[in-house]
Amino acid sequence: MTFRQRLAPLFLSPWCVPALAVLGLLLFPSEAFAHGVPEGDAGYIQATSGVLPGPFAYLGAKHMVTGYDHLLFLLGIIFFLYRRKDIALYVSLFAIGHSVTLIAGVLTGFSVSAYLIDAIIGLSVAYKALDNLGAFRSWFGVQPDARAATLIFGLFHGLGLATKILEFDVAPDGLFANLVAFNVGVEIGQILALSAILIAMGAWRRTASFSRYAYSANVALMSAGFVLTGYQLAGYLVYN
Repeated sequence: MTFRQRLAPLFLSPWCVPALAVLGLLLFPSEAFAHGVPEGDAGYIQATSGVLPGPFAYLGAKHMVTGYDHLLFLLGIIFFLYRRKDIALYVSLFAIGHSVTLIAGVLTGFSVSAYLIDAIIGLSVAYKALDNLGAFRSWFGVQPDARAATLIFGLFHGLGLATKILEFDVAPDGLFANLVAFNVGVEIGQILALSAILIAMGAWRRTASFSRYAYSANVALMSAGFVLTGYQLAGYLVYN
């Protein structure tokens, strides 16, 4: 059965309604769905000076566990991974990429449009879902290197946060130590979020519905990624 033939039954599955509901929420401009640093946290970042590892680690963990785009990408990564060493490998590649551009981006002052970076992050979600669906092999007869893609998109995820942080006047006093603490917090948050995702996925995989609706779930994931991309591109066109 081809990719297009599999797509048609999606709208008859029980995933259709909740997936459309999620997509509908994403279509409404709202601070709750804006990827970045919340206003209160941004004010704290601007007002602090000196080495404060505890608060910055907390902010990093908070960012990860509430960062729906990061979580969707992680979900796509581990969706069909069963062995712990494979999960550890891919999550580590993502963490390395995320860490490098987060710290380097802030320290060097390198930034690009936050809307464009977030659009790429949305595409990373759509890419991973398409990879899970086998779309690239079906369409182009090739299978991209999933490990390289995970690392590369990790770089973009980190650059997205670095770009947001650079929008604020972060005090140079203790900057490097605070960035490291922030990144440690991000990784702690990633472990916590990933643990919850793995528990939920493990329970679902033990049911008959997993093989029945795994395809539909990835189509919903792909759709969410494209909606996130469109949302950010629309913001870029309107506000730039």
